[in-house]
Amino acid sequence: MKALIPILMVLALFFTPANAGMTEEPESRRDRVKEAVEADPGKNFLVYKYEIKQNIARPAVRLTRRAFEEADSLNADFVLLHMNTYGGMVDAADSIRTRIMPSPIPVIVFVDNNAASAGALISIAADHIYIRPGGNIGAATVVDQTGEVVPDKYQSYMRSTMRSTAEAKGRDPEIAQAMVDPSFEIEGIIEEGKVLTFTASEAMRWGYAEGTPENITELMEMAGIHNYEIIEQQLTFIDKIIQFLISPIVSGILIMLILAGIYFELQTPGIGLPILVALSAALLYFAPLYLEGLAGNYEIALFVLGLILIAVELFAIPGFGVTGVLGVIFMVTGLALAMVGNVGFDFTGVAFAEVLRAFLIVIIAAFFSLTGSFYLGQKLFTTNRFGELALDTVQKTSSGYTSANPMMKSLVGKQGVAFTMLRPSGKVEIEDDIYDATALTGFIDKGETVKVVKYETSQVFVVKG
Repeated sequence: MKALIPILMVLALFFTPANAGMTEEPESRRDRVKEAVEADPGKNFLVYKYEIKQNIARPAVRLTRRAFEEADSLNADFVLLHMNTYGGMVDAADSIRTRIMPSPIPVIVFVDNNAASAGALISIAADHIYIRPGGNIGAATVVDQTGEVVPDKYQSYMRSTMRSTAEAKGRDPEIAQAMVDPSFEIEGIIEEGKVLTFTASEAMRWGYAEGTPENITELMEMAGIHNYEIIEQQLTFIDKIIQFLISPIVSGILIMLILAGIYFELQTPGIGLPILVALSAALLYFAPLYLEGLAGNYEIALFVLGLILIAVELFAIPGFGVTGVLGVIFMVTGLALAMVGNVGFDFTGVAFAEVLRAFLIVIIAAFFSLTGSFYLGQKLFTTNRFGELALDTVQKTSSGYTSANPMMKSLVGKQGVAFTMLRPSGKVEIEDDIYDATALTGFIDKGETVKVVKYETSQVFVVKG
């Protein structure tokens, strides 16, 4: 019998769970809300609440940063994130995750229907997750703007980020990985070839939710917080102005003003009111988008480059060719991408619908702007109601008026040299005088001999010779 004791002791050690002697859970698995409530049961707890109910992009990062700063300044006991999102940009979600995870204030997430993709990553970073009945969490595969799955180097980073976040918060990292990787199989939970998305009850079952409340009041009861005051994040006056200016309707109106201002400036000599309107509208368009982190330097540079190319085409190169077309493309692209939360030319995590919507806003606004400008221009410059803008009378040739210059007609048959290159328009020098001229055929290089062959519509026409 005594001989069996050592054997039994060894067997007992072998079959004893590794954590059998532990009396406390790991730091990441602590119920921080319960600890706070039990530490001071009679306290009236202060809960700071803010919302993410849009695509995860730079504006959400700014709101999160401000939320935690305000919660800290108010000595809030808990931060409550009210979430309903289909996802968004990976880098923006990672910035929010990085702000939530080390927070000394316990963070509770209420998934009010959806925490998809980037929203799932943010939720997992919180201390406690509650999901409304009928809600979902998961589907965190990284896709591009067309909805196609991006190369594995992006998926690898997302898998690692999801796993490390889940581990830090004491949740099953394999489940987090299955939300990204369709090749990852977990018996009884998800089969190979599918991306994991939990319903509210499934999230409860597998430790990715701690309750399924219908509303905030039920959530607080489930969390054991009975005495509390909720302070909601309030938008500042500047925030409201920014939100107003970046709304699709206002953005479209500003684009119309930019293009209309440019059009009317080209119709009038000198620098006047139209260009000031265009510049003001451009400032109101790009500034709030830049502050929100949507517009970057390169989108503004594309817009300015487009303006320069169009100006070169109009004033330096006759006709409207490749330079002008490129200018229009650059302008439209700059205006559209300023509304999209991409980083440079990297559109990872940006939905194709978001890019398409931005281009449609610009194109529709441009159509109405140019159409309206043409119509208004016709009215302004052909009616006699605006005497300072249009002539009251018509100078008819039957009354003796003519635009022909007898001296110019005398140039026909004379020779000179091309003062500038004619492509086909330019300038020629005849008898030490400079005249505007147009080449009848082809281009004529600077310095070549030319001959005036006719004079029509106040224009000298020349050929090589």
